[in-house]
Amino acid sequence: MEIWLKQGKEKLRLPVLPSDFEITEAFKNTSVDITNYGEVNLIGKKALATTNISSFFPKQKYNFVAYKDFPTPKECVDLIKSWMDSPVRLIITGTTNMLVTIESFNYSRKDGTGDIYYSMELKQYRIPKLKTKKVSSIDKHTTQIIKPVSSRETKSVKTTTVTVKQGDTLASIAKRTTGSSSNAKAIANQNNLSYPSRLTAGQHIRVMIS
Repeated sequence: MEIWLKQGKEKLRLPVLPSDFEITEAFKNTSVDITNYGEVNLIGKKALATTNISSFFPKQKYNFVAYKDFPTPKECVDLIKSWMDSPVRLIITGTTNMLVTIESFNYSRKDGTGDIYYSMELKQYRIPKLKTKKVSSIDKHTTQIIKPVSSRETKSVKTTTVTVKQGDTLASIAKRTTGSSSNAKAIANQNNLSYPSRLTAGQHIRVMIS
């Protein structure tokens, strides 16, 4: 049996197998008491599997080490610590191949051999699967309907030219041509004149009459 931890291109085979290990798998079931019936068990969703591995990283080449040329204890510790912020793949040949997260990692030296003893708590990692809903977007164009104006609705605008007489003012011309002296300022604007403005006899003033 071999136990591997892998993340990307990096991998570590545990040099000394743990004396024992177990993987716990469970369901999140719920017990409910029903009146006049009793307790029933409602089966829930599958919980994340967990496992604990305890062993040591050898400093020396013991005859029970699983393979030769194993990394140093410090290299093993540093590698596992660098993996703790991302999922790793746990492979136990013949039984297990799953993504896990390293929930905790404890290590210490117990004697003068240089070996580092450790324990790891691992929890299954599931990649979240988000359901996406396709939304079709429909462009809405606002169409402005222009109602044609009939000939009866069309207002005709006429322009007439007034010759200024002695004593005429813009107000008197507006009153005489448009029926209201309040149009005097509009007539001044039409003729590029200031308002009020003094007029000269014989001067020509254009007036727009609707």
